[in-house]
Amino acid sequence: MAAIDDITDDLIIFHKSSVDVVSEDVLTCDGLLLATTENIGYMAGLTKDLFDRCYNEWMGNTDGLPAAVYIRAGLDGTATSRAISQIAAGLSWRLIRPPLILRGDYTQQFEEDVAELGGAFSAGLETGLF
Repeated sequence: MAAIDDITDDLIIFHKSSVDVVSEDVLTCDGLLLATTENIGYMAGLTKDLFDRCYNEWMGNTDGLPAAVYIRAGLDGTATSRAISQIAAGLSWRLIRPPLILRGDYTQQFEEDVAELGGAFSAGLETGLF
């Protein structure tokens, strides 16, 4: 079930787990912030499942979609970043920046980095920058 996390005059933010996302969610959104963990050097299984379920319906129907990605990587995160970037390119999405990789042991800085990414992304959507 979607949770409406925040609403402004021009922006509604929905939060969904990968397992709950359906094609229509992305077909009707103005931007996508994707979060995943790195598991065994690759994106989380449920993130992969999301792309497996929805990719063909998004192909050609989400061209130019602004997107941002962050990856919680216990180690490197490079393979996950590359895979998601390639999928985004295949869908003709516009990554607003390279994926943010949160490497190593958890630190409070991760939350600050994600908040900064989310804030910049939502501000860009709201002002029409993206």
